[in-house]
Amino acid sequence: MYTLKKSLGQHFLKDASVCLQIMDALKACSFQDLLEVGPGGGALTQYLIELPGIRFKAVEIDEEKIEFLKKTWPALNDKIIEGSILDIDLPFEGPFTMIGNFPYNISSQIVFKVIEWREQVQCMVGMFQKEVAERICAQSGSKDYGILSVLSQAYFTTEYLFDVDEHCFNPPPKVKSGVIRLRFQGNPYGIENHKKFLMLVKAAFGQRRKQLRNPLKPYFDPAVLQDPIFTKRAEQLSVADFVDILNRMR
Repeated sequence: MYTLKKSLGQHFLKDASVCLQIMDALKACSFQDLLEVGPGGGALTQYLIELPGIRFKAVEIDEEKIEFLKKTWPALNDKIIEGSILDIDLPFEGPFTMIGNFPYNISSQIVFKVIEWREQVQCMVGMFQKEVAERICAQSGSKDYGILSVLSQAYFTTEYLFDVDEHCFNPPPKVKSGVIRLRFQGNPYGIENHKKFLMLVKAAFGQRRKQLRNPLKPYFDPAVLQDPIFTKRAEQLSVADFVDILNRMR
């Protein structure tokens, strides 16, 4: 078979009913090209390769798992990209959908990769640590609302779909998991400079308990900082609010 590598954050899904729930969530997306991130032991992969009329690829960093997958499902022989999702080039030329039981140790970085690839990733169905999944989908004013929430919701609709119990995995993680779906919406807020937007949001949440005029002081003229919006804390601003102040940055 194969060994489980703690260093890679491997917790493999073993519950077929959860796999089928994830497949149902995926089928709500329209796609021709599909990328699975971290197929591991193939719990989801075995269903994905049966989908008709699609082009399928998987990205896996673990050589042992790649060998296992190819031996178990020979159809995967030319469909696996060896490497980390964080380092590979775009897997398809056009738009594609992404799916995965994402390694929890790099889950936030995977979300940033999806945002970076937003013009290509039309839909993403993913399993995350429940806490991270809730942060991505959180609304302004909640304690979970933060950098991942604002950046994801600036370009995607976010849906928290369902919880997954620890015992659905081998080995069981110490935390609960959650499955979410992101759907690309284009650039509904008209953000002209994503890097500047990213810098603003990170700075605002860097001191999330303080009024915005404190962490954002270096980026705005003193007169602009007199606007009452800067007396709020970062978690109180909607995505539209962040874009509004973005447009007033130096």
